[in-house]
Amino acid sequence: MDKDRIEGTKKQVVGSVKEALGKVTGNERVEAEGKAEKIEGKVQDKAGEAKDKLRDALK
Repeated sequence: MDKDRIEGTKKQVVGSVKEALGKVTGNERVEAEGKAEKIEGKVQDKAGEAKDKLRDALK
């Protein structure tokens, strides 16, 4: 498993927590940061997935 997939998943979890915290506290900035971090994590996860598929195809 590529390290980007692990980091991407971690960012998604942290982003979800931030987003929820922002909603609970009414802090729109923290909520927006959480959403952005979730999206960044998803992109990083997909990049890692592509690397894994390429690596497997080359074997």
